[in-house]
Amino acid sequence: MGRQNFGGFGGGANMQQLMRQAQKMQQQMQETQEQLEAAEYEASSGGGMVTVKVTGKHEITSITIDPQVVDPDDIEMLQDLIMAAVNEALRKGEEAKESAMSRLAPGMGGLF
Repeated sequence: MGRQNFGGFGGGANMQQLMRQAQKMQQQMQETQEQLEAAEYEASSGGGMVTVKVTGKHEITSITIDPQVVDPDDIEMLQDLIMAAVNEALRKGEEAKESAMSRLAPGMGGLF
């Protein structure tokens, strides 16, 4: 009875090469993830009146508020500006993550 070839995965050398490639990709993904988590993303709202910086771990590292936007009679506007800037900074971080991961594993970006 002859050996069956299962789509090229039957040979030991091919399997070893595939495993090395998978390990290399895993290492690259880990390094990229660490870089993304350490990166800082910034966004502003209200024409720059509120600026927020976040890390890739979704931690706020800085909020800057222009004193001109602080109106004790309109706290809601300030809250909205802060929320808009935070959400935009987080969105930028997610976009950077998806872009970086899709470069490593094209077609699999949605899995990360």
